[in-house]
Amino acid sequence: MLEKRTTADPKAHKRTQALLDRLPKIAKKGYAFGHQEALTYGIGWKNSGSQNKSDIKTVCGDHPAVVGFELGNIEKGSSHSIDSVSFKTMRKLIRTIHKKGGIVTLSWHPDNPVSKKDAWDTTPAVASLLKNGPLSSVYRDWLLNLAAFLRGLKDKKGKRIPVIFRPFHEMNGGWFWWGKGHCSPQAFIQLWRETFQLLTTDLKVHNLIYCYSPNLLVRKNDFLKYYPGDAYVDMLGIDIYQHFTTALFKRHLKKDLKLLRDIAEEKNMPYALTETGLEKIKKKDWFTNVLHPALVGSGICYVLVWRNDSPGHHYAPYPGHSVVPDFTEYVSNDKVLLLKAVREIK
Repeated sequence: MLEKRTTADPKAHKRTQALLDRLPKIAKKGYAFGHQEALTYGIGWKNSGSQNKSDIKTVCGDHPAVVGFELGNIEKGSSHSIDSVSFKTMRKLIRTIHKKGGIVTLSWHPDNPVSKKDAWDTTPAVASLLKNGPLSSVYRDWLLNLAAFLRGLKDKKGKRIPVIFRPFHEMNGGWFWWGKGHCSPQAFIQLWRETFQLLTTDLKVHNLIYCYSPNLLVRKNDFLKYYPGDAYVDMLGIDIYQHFTTALFKRHLKKDLKLLRDIAEEKNMPYALTETGLEKIKKKDWFTNVLHPALVGSGICYVLVWRNDSPGHHYAPYPGHSVVPDFTEYVSNDKVLLLKAVREIK
């Protein structure tokens, strides 16, 4: 088990430190199972904020222990995310999962500030956002809107809810404007550090666990190429989807999770498989015979599969799905921790 680590933000709330302390304790018991937008919507339904529902709970009787939410559009002051989720509803659901003892992780896919198109438009933009850059004031305005939302994450007693914040992920891939080929590693590092400093020092946001998460790797150096430094990061992650054969996916999981573990142990940081999944889950034993064997004993604190958007784009089972029997067997394993199990880990 990792030694106690202090948050990168020196003024982080006690609850934020408590969340960071909790992650290695979860890893000692097994790993928490997570699902992106689990409480927000699923196949054939959408939550207005009042439903106690998720596709996972409908299938197996318990919510995922980790729930991901998407912040894209918050930077523009919009009322809804890029996935058409009301930020007002999102705030309510974050409060709900926190109250139940679950863990919240936040992704952020901001629009390209130069082209004004979405995050997948790869027009170079990072350098323009940096201090003294032509769009530095625009970026500061973005962070004002982001900070207002983050500071507004409070429980009914008015205490701020700690969350895992995972900005500018998969930077070693070329599909986002902050990614490989569209900015230098040095510019990316500067963007991360300036973002951290603005949020913590200027905007007084102290409820974040900062998670750095590249895409799948070839070498250890690939993981660290864009790394902003231990003083700006609390935990490590990696995103590995099955876009190829099952055999190749298994090899990537085994190799990359071993690299992730080695780096995380060197840095005394908790670590997770921050995104994964097989779209439409066509392999009926994917959870029990593909995912779980690679994760059990890996030391990760959680795994998060991506969202259930539609029958053509989903990563978790829902009622009537052919993988339900396999998933039910998967979550019955005492190393796979759903909400009720994780809430007991303080």
